[in-house]
Amino acid sequence: MALIQSLDPSDDFPPTSEALDYPNGLLAIGGELSPARLLRAYRRGIFPWFESPQPVLWWTPDPRSVLFPDELHISRTLRRTLRRNTFELSTDTRFTEVMQACAALRDNGPGTWIDDAMIGAYSELHALGHAHSVEVSIDGELTGGLYGVALGRVFFGESMFSRHSDASKVALVALVQLLKAAGFAMIDCQVESEHLNSLGARNISRLDFEDRLAQNIYAEPAPDTWALPARCGALL
Repeated sequence: MALIQSLDPSDDFPPTSEALDYPNGLLAIGGELSPARLLRAYRRGIFPWFESPQPVLWWTPDPRSVLFPDELHISRTLRRTLRRNTFELSTDTRFTEVMQACAALRDNGPGTWIDDAMIGAYSELHALGHAHSVEVSIDGELTGGLYGVALGRVFFGESMFSRHSDASKVALVALVQLLKAAGFAMIDCQVESEHLNSLGARNISRLDFEDRLAQNIYAEPAPDTWALPARCGALL
């Protein structure tokens, strides 16, 4: 049986080729959620995913779910939603609130892995300019959004939420528009889901993902990446 490396604070991550096949992509255990550790992880395509009281678990699954900006699929229903121009858009103004909403209990199940430690860690990354949020509101009330980490020309999506039909999809359309304008190469969706597949995400091998990551992780995006139109109707 393969052994998983336990990380001390000074330890680097092992080669991603050592990740387990089952559970798919589990690479290491332990360490801390410091900004330095998180940035090292994302630059190698590794992300934390665990539930308290577990220690930090680090993952790099194979295959990897990604969305290439040019491959975003906007259904006719979603286009109608955008044309109605109901939603207000913003970025990086309510980051912690978006994370808290992503962590909240869901109508169809329990809450997510996002606890206070994760919120604190990613809020630090946000303060440093590496983590970003897209917010969707109606009359100033937050009704959907997403957050993730942007490094080079890669956006690592972490979570999204919706309190109104199509609100999270509108957030994704807004994100893709921003990233396309800034020359981003891909959005990391981590693990396949029917929801993201319906929007154009697809699986690629870990090796392909890491090759694309190496080509783009230190590239410079266009300036003013995170400036959005005020309302969703302008996204079409």
